[in-house]
Amino acid sequence: MKLKSAIFCLSISSSGAFSVNNGRRDPSVSLHAIHTNKGLSRPEFVQAAAVSLASLITMPQNADALVKGNAPPPKKGVSDERKCRNVEECQEMADRLADKVQEEARANMIPASLTKRGTAYRDVVEAPAGVEAKAKLGDTAKIYYKVLKLGKRSYDGLSGEGTVVFSRGYGLEDDEDKAGVKSFSFAVGQDDSVIGALNDGIVGQKIGSTRRISITPQMGWEKASKECDGGPGGSGSGGELKTDYVVVPTATMVATEICFDKEKRPFPKTYAEQRRMAQRFDQSLIIEVELVDLK
Repeated sequence: MKLKSAIFCLSISSSGAFSVNNGRRDPSVSLHAIHTNKGLSRPEFVQAAAVSLASLITMPQNADALVKGNAPPPKKGVSDERKCRNVEECQEMADRLADKVQEEARANMIPASLTKRGTAYRDVVEAPAGVEAKAKLGDTAKIYYKVLKLGKRSYDGLSGEGTVVFSRGYGLEDDEDKAGVKSFSFAVGQDDSVIGALNDGIVGQKIGSTRRISITPQMGWEKASKECDGGPGGSGSGGELKTDYVVVPTATMVATEICFDKEKRPFPKTYAEQRRMAQRFDQSLIIEVELVDLK
């Protein structure tokens, strides 16, 4: 039997095998049979259509892939800020930035308070809410403390980050007086062996608060004598309070063995701490006091 030929054109819409609408595949396929001979039988037409549809079904389909990840970082614009080109310029820029930070901190800083004897102090940590007990003359105070060297940018004898010379109660080096004893206790205002700045500056401090107290040489570990006065020119009368120590540590070098009062408390226990203290006892220092308890 002579087979009559037919040409089938398979047209697929949307310029591809499938069109995507709202994430769903929607095949739009139309078959057009162009009869070149009117004698094409129905079985022949069905057979040809089946072959065409089979080839369509087996065609590779587009796959939807969910890609996860981070978006690329935005491009950085050209900064107008000048960058340093050498060590000197970098140091100069760092100094300017530090001065700016110091000026801002100074503007927001709470002014220091003064005792009747002229000792400067500032509370840096407030007492817990509801605590009203304050240190007064005759109380036995239990404290933790740090004796600090003035920081490079300290402008009032109390501000800035200081370097620890020696301490008690903070676990720095061997700061225990005896095994398990981490605090320092004394009778406020009644113990002459305690440095004057601590006796004077702790009055009025609340339990649980932390206070910074300025220590001038004469109110600290320097012996009260004219020979040991480390003021400008060394011409002051021994033991006289000099406010210039608070602003700038202008003390001149004095004889350590003659002028360093090692009987004053608190006093460092280790050799390394004592050596550091011997180099700084004639300078302005800070004692940072945490009041633990009162009796």
